[in-house]
Amino acid sequence: MAFLQVSHIEKRFGRVEVLRDISFTLDQGQSLAVIGSSGSGKTTLLRCLNFLERPDGGRITVRDELLFDAADPAVQSEGQIRRKRLHFGLVFQSFHLFPQYTALENVMLAGSLLARERPDYKANKQAILARIREEAVGLLTQVGLQNRLDSYPHQLSGGQQQRVAIARALALEPDVLCFDEPTSALDPELTGEVLKVIRSLAERDTTMIIVTHEMDFARDVADQILFMDEGVIVEQGPPSQVIEHPREERTRRFLAHFSNK
Repeated sequence: MAFLQVSHIEKRFGRVEVLRDISFTLDQGQSLAVIGSSGSGKTTLLRCLNFLERPDGGRITVRDELLFDAADPAVQSEGQIRRKRLHFGLVFQSFHLFPQYTALENVMLAGSLLARERPDYKANKQAILARIREEAVGLLTQVGLQNRLDSYPHQLSGGQQQRVAIARALALEPDVLCFDEPTSALDPELTGEVLKVIRSLAERDTTMIIVTHEMDFARDVADQILFMDEGVIVEQGPPSQVIEHPREERTRRFLAHFSNK
């Protein structure tokens, strides 16, 4: 069985259908690139997977564990959803770092808050926080920021801030790491450093879903491409099919837009 199963996801805002019958699977260690024009539903899909938006229909399963079923209210309680959100790390377009915290503190924050729920927290607070700090330092080293641990967001470039955001998402060890156009807020000269980090994660067999307009990057890194338009999946398959030999006219028109730039 697939590592991630997304089945018949629906999402409406009022009378507007934003997602219609979205289904796909992803094996552990694979990368899925989601492409499509603005307004096609890509970001809403990620927000539904991360439970920032609650789907109106469908099911989501990770590691054979049912995380969400729109037909079963028993799996939709707020407490359950908050815990299940940890299965999906999400790196936003904007960096969303806390300006009052250093890079290291931003990466440590979620783990430190969750640690307080541990029954042994009071008795082992120093050791637990030391471990969280050690792991955060390791993650910032992994994204090439070992010399900027004590820097505040305003002291970092956009590319560096996004790399802190990636380290922060990795800190909770999500089953699936999601990226919502992670380079769209960056100047062109900073885009490469963020894509390099994501490439390295793919080489480590990190399971990822990447919403992107970087077609060359999607072709090189993704195991699967999913093209969306007007809230539906138009075409999905390996890059050699979807990007090199698209079957659908809507896919061909979309890709022609980038080849003509």
